[in-house]
Amino acid sequence: MKDSYSEITDYIRDMADLSNRNHHITPEMYREHNVNRGLRDMNGNGVVTGLTEISTILSKEKAEDGSLIPCHGKLYYRGINIRDLVDGFQNDGRFGFEETVYLLLFSELPNKENLERFTEELAQYRSLPPSFVRDMILKAPGKDMMNILSRCVLALYAYDENPDDISVENVLRQSMQMIATFPMLAVYAYLSYRHYHQGKNLFIHNPSPKLSTAENFLYMLREDGKYSPLEAKLLDLALVLHAEHGGGNNSTFTTHVVTSSGTDTYSAIAAALGSLKGPRHGGANVRVVQMFENMKENANVEDRDSVREYLIRLLEKDTFDRKGLIYGMGHAVYSKSDPRADILKKYAKALSEEKGCQKEFTLYETVAELAPEVIAEKRRIYKGVSPNVDFYSGLIYKMLDLPFELYTPIFAMARVAGWCAHRIEEIQNAEKILRPAYIGVKDVCPYVPIEERK
Repeated sequence: MKDSYSEITDYIRDMADLSNRNHHITPEMYREHNVNRGLRDMNGNGVVTGLTEISTILSKEKAEDGSLIPCHGKLYYRGINIRDLVDGFQNDGRFGFEETVYLLLFSELPNKENLERFTEELAQYRSLPPSFVRDMILKAPGKDMMNILSRCVLALYAYDENPDDISVENVLRQSMQMIATFPMLAVYAYLSYRHYHQGKNLFIHNPSPKLSTAENFLYMLREDGKYSPLEAKLLDLALVLHAEHGGGNNSTFTTHVVTSSGTDTYSAIAAALGSLKGPRHGGANVRVVQMFENMKENANVEDRDSVREYLIRLLEKDTFDRKGLIYGMGHAVYSKSDPRADILKKYAKALSEEKGCQKEFTLYETVAELAPEVIAEKRRIYKGVSPNVDFYSGLIYKMLDLPFELYTPIFAMARVAGWCAHRIEEIQNAEKILRPAYIGVKDVCPYVPIEERK
């Protein structure tokens, strides 16, 4: 009997060493076999694996000689430029997430009547089965909100009378339920965590049918239920900008792969959540904020040269987490600019003025200017580097006084809209299961009878 469920025994350590010694695949072998590791070519471009109408990302444009050159990034939801979409609802003084969800799911902008009806339908779905919060969240509090989200999503399968029906109608119903309940699941998971693991007061606010998704999140999260109009506006904007980003990002591609097998919605969304949890995908904005806190402790942040030296030390793996990364800088697709970061920067500045965090915002601006220069000097890069959406979203969440534990769940709250749109699209298009190929590189060897093995 093991002393602990989580104990790593000497036997396991020895066998892990054996596994490592018997692993012989090297980076050179990928070039030898012409394999695009990570589904990216040698220039870092994604290998095309499908078609989608849901969103389009542009980071390059054609020059006169026909070659592709980097350009300022553009993002389109169902053909509509994200900047125009944001300007539209912001200029009208409306919240935009519900409108964005409608656009992603149905491929057109709603008129006033359609938007009002859709918003009412979402509000009706903001409920969980009887005793679900007690049994699935409060009785089993955890320290990782993403795992609790996954657990809850899979548990909802048992409450669905038609969980395996993958008709578009049924999947759309399930999708709207997911989009409506994710904020509840995330907030309640965190409140359970802070009560059972941090000794804080436990309170549960039911969502209000009169509030938007962003407003409900802040209302349910805060004991007094209060928030400023700018706070709700900024969170709503963050949800819009995180709702979708092409079919090739890791979690959305996961949704396509799993959906193509014919499985149920709950399994597909749980798989996407598992992908988003990974620090290489959904957790970067947490690392951005933590990096800046470390910078304040280890550099004179009011001195530009000191900040520059700190960034060099980051790349040299001499400070912070020693991973050699400047978090929030660079993107797999964008080079000259990430349009989401550009939009968030404008509103982050306004929030910094409301919250008295102007010095903090100025520091972020300084790093945004210096980091591309430092990276260009210290790294061989195939494209430009600029702040990505995580750079400013982390700052905004910090100024909103949101806990680190909810940064990635907020991403999930938004991106579930994109996942559901892609799941429906995959169901509409799917004829075959997605099955990429791997090349076997192990030499053929004879079977040795057990008596003759060393």
